[in-house]
Amino acid sequence: QVQLVESGGGLRQPGGSLTLSCAASGTIFRIIGMAWYRQTPGKERELVASINSGGGIDYAESVKGRFTISRENAMNTVYLQMNNLRPEDTAVYYCNAHIYTSAYNFDAYWGQGTQVTVSS
Repeated sequence: QVQLVESGGGLRQPGGSLTLSCAASGTIFRIIGMAWYRQTPGKERELVASINSGGGIDYAESVKGRFTISRENAMNTVYLQMNNLRPEDTAVYYCNAHIYTSAYNFDAYWGQGTQVTVSS
């Protein structure tokens, strides 16, 4: 079993900053990639940022220059530093990871989600 536990959500004013973290635990053979998604009511979940095992990083256009994804491999943890927050960043943020639990078993896992609210 693999668990992804997120933390760091909360309420910020526009222009503020927030850091999300997500720690993977359980039977982990190898983590291929980790990512952050977000979802608002009535909309599909969208990719915010991703980082793969080789260090390759992608961002949604809407967060480029404001958000930074990073990964601490030894701790199986991924972070999302969010600066210059905007009201449109308000969403539930989900951690995602693609993990081998053995040499042959591979699957995608999701965290429980953490609420980020940007409002004055």
